[in-house]
Amino acid sequence: MIDFFGDIESVRIILAVSMLGLASFFDFRKREVSDLVWIIFGALGIALFMIEPVLIDALITTGFALIVSPFAILMWRIGFFGGADAFALIAIAILAPQMTFGENLVTPFTVMTNAVLFSIIPLFINVARNLIEILKKNNLFEGFQESRSKRIIAMFVGYRAKNPMFSFSMEQQSGNVKKLSLSFKHAETSEYCTKPNTWVTPAIPYMLFITIGFLTQLIYGDLIFQVFNINWF
Repeated sequence: MIDFFGDIESVRIILAVSMLGLASFFDFRKREVSDLVWIIFGALGIALFMIEPVLIDALITTGFALIVSPFAILMWRIGFFGGADAFALIAIAILAPQMTFGENLVTPFTVMTNAVLFSIIPLFINVARNLIEILKKNNLFEGFQESRSKRIIAMFVGYRAKNPMFSFSMEQQSGNVKKLSLSFKHAETSEYCTKPNTWVTPAIPYMLFITIGFLTQLIYGDLIFQVFNINWF
């Protein structure tokens, strides 16, 4: 099996991509990922240690990669992303620790930081679609009494959707007046909005960004290091 794929590292990468692809599918379709995914792929990652040519080096690399674990758990507990996302980062550290093609610079946090950078993209998409609506002479804030600064912020974090899908409501009713809520939406406890013609913020499964972050690590390494030409050591 190892000869077929080239080496153990290739097997680890293939398993990691398969795990993230499967998790992304379930997270997008059902908004939850079974713990069995992490158990099975984590166990496979541990089993591969049995055929590592230099076991001590593999253990040291994996131990270093697992530095990301407490930070992933912290991000989960404060609601920045879900438990599945935290487990995914930990499973990657076990299954394919700091792996990349070529000589790209990576750290235990590369998948996480790459994912964060990609998660910013929806902000610019929100602004673009809101500006298009404004150019069409549509009143995005009809029925709202909000300050200009709050409206500007709202245009970055959300948009007015005719038929919301995979998004959280940003609206609050205060008597006869509608208000915009810019408060943080907990990834696991907030409900999807189904009310038509409502201001919403996208609820794109963070697993997708983690998957893209890992694929980017394989090809380019750490995006922050690449952009700012930072040397790890």
